[in-house]
Amino acid sequence: MAKVESFTLDHDAVKAPYIRVAGAETGQLGDKLSKFDVRFLQPNEDSMPTSAIHTLEHLLAAYTRDYLDGVIDISPMGCRTGFYMIVWGTPSVEEVATVMTKVLEDVVKAEWTDVQGTERGECGNFRDHSLWGAQEYAKDVLAKGFSVDPFERKVLK
Repeated sequence: MAKVESFTLDHDAVKAPYIRVAGAETGQLGDKLSKFDVRFLQPNEDSMPTSAIHTLEHLLAAYTRDYLDGVIDISPMGCRTGFYMIVWGTPSVEEVATVMTKVLEDVVKAEWTDVQGTERGECGNFRDHSLWGAQEYAKDVLAKGFSVDPFERKVLK
């Protein structure tokens, strides 16, 4: 059985919120992909309710693409403590932390009409959203800042 990188991470040793490279791949033609762990909450201590993480997923999907080229996907972690983001290329952790900070500032200012994909035909669980919840988690992360080191608090100034 293949070893999954995220299951080798000591989840009790990390100090959220943080951004880290969780994987990098180079394709047969030399194309590069990077996977980032965008952690909002301390693992095994807290988790976001589905309505908040669901709305954050929709907002991050749109706003991140406004600031970072090559975003392929942003998906919530099953543990509901953050998101995985896959992008073309190899942006630095510092670049991603700066982008995600701008994105969360946009989330805090968002109105319900800014949340894309909330109608029945656009979303598989359109009733399970909370803009208020998404904004509260965004505010919390902004107050703490994203660390560029998962094990030591190194917040960009």
